[in-house]
Amino acid sequence: MLPVKKTSKSKTRSRRSHHSLKAVNYSVCPKCDQAKLPHAACSNCGYVNPRVTLKLGKES
Repeated sequence: MLPVKKTSKSKTRSRRSHHSLKAVNYSVCPKCDQAKLPHAACSNCGYVNPRVTLKLGKES
């Protein structure tokens, strides 16, 4: 079956209003003050929590 009436632009756009991309939620590393993802190791210093710090290899 075909639709009886054309769906207007406003109806289509209001239906798609929640399809937009959301901003990434960054947190600040307490050790080096760089932006990092929450619950993840810092890419700058390797800090995870007070008991765990990862050793990062330097890229050449």
